Amino acid sequence: HIRPQYACRCCETVVAEPVPPAVIDGGMAAPGLLAWIAIAKYLDHLPLYRIAQIAAREGVTLSLSTLAEWIGRIGVALQPLVDRLIWHLLQGRVLHADETPVAQLDPGNGKTQRAYLWAYRSNDFELGPRIIVFDYQTSRSGKHAQNFLNRWQGHLLVDDYGGYKVLFSKTASPCTELGCWAHARRKFFDLHQANASTVAYEVLQRIGGLYAVEAEGKHLSTEARQILRAEKSLPILQSLHDWLLQTRFHTADGGGTAKAIDYTLKRWQSLIRYARSGHLPIDNNPVENTIRPIALGKKNWLFTGSERAGKRAAAIQTLLGTAKLNGLNPAQWLAGTLEKLPTWPNSRIDELLPLAPEDIEALLKECG
Repeated sequence: HIRPQYACRCCETVVAEPVPPAVIDGGMAAPGLLAWIAIAKYLDHLPLYRIAQIAAREGVTLSLSTLAEWIGRIGVALQPLVDRLIWHLLQGRVLHADETPVAQLDPGNGKTQRAYLWAYRSNDFELGPRIIVFDYQTSRSGKHAQNFLNRWQGHLLVDDYGGYKVLFSKTASPCTELGCWAHARRKFFDLHQANASTVAYEVLQRIGGLYAVEAEGKHLSTEARQILRAEKSLPILQSLHDWLLQTRFHTADGGGTAKAIDYTLKRWQSLIRYARSGHLPIDNNPVENTIRPIALGKKNWLFTGSERAGKRAAAIQTLLGTAKLNGLNPAQWLAGTLEKLPTWPNSRIDELLPLAPEDIEALLKECG
């Protein structure tokens, strides 16, 4: 930064142009460099040592400790935006939830322990912005989902992991469970791949009919989609249920076919709930698709250095993931936000969120 300095001979003082506000006070890195590092680490899934090697090829020496400190400071600076995204996410009445394991370094032992990145995503069939929020926790305990949702009310679409079950008990939370047809289908797909099961093939064909209805109603209004599902999906579901019950009666216990059928029948009420509405999703694929790049990328970075580092990573992943969902260029959004953030008033924080312009405008109108 060029800062002119002016000397006054009369009062013998020197006045300098103030240092521009920055995310890291006194730091050398400009917003563009900080954004480049964050994008390389969290979207391109490069470990810090590889980022340092890339910078070195351009004649810039960046130590790993400096890079790690910058990432931490970025995470702290961006946390208010993450908190605001969480607030907006929990205004929705339908959410997707899922979790993926990550390795966390266990200091002093030279080993890693298992931690989890929990993910919560908005429903595409509802009005409002598309949001993905990542929540880093050191275990897979269901208490983390309880703490995050914090008495939230609505429909929650999850797999059959037991940690979510307490959310659907009448004494714990007024959440309604939605089953995932992609998970149910996967049981029969694996069965058919293993032994060309005719039972599995029949179920796959029927489930395919459900997804054909969803493709037909993808761009319809909520009311029109509900009518379509009532006319086409509910009859397929009723026929499938009757067929599964009859087939199970003639199937021996303990085999793969019995297990696949039992999984579907056990979750039947949560699986068919979507078809009685026009705004509930059929499966959990939207959140799984958002998690998948991280699940693949961790093969590069291998582990997080600590719980605090994991939480900072989750905060940055939340903002970059939401930017992608809304069709923004994450690198441009992040660089612009890091430049504006030091002097931006908290009362206007919604304007900085990585959302589509029309969604920000709608949020500002709702908030007055």
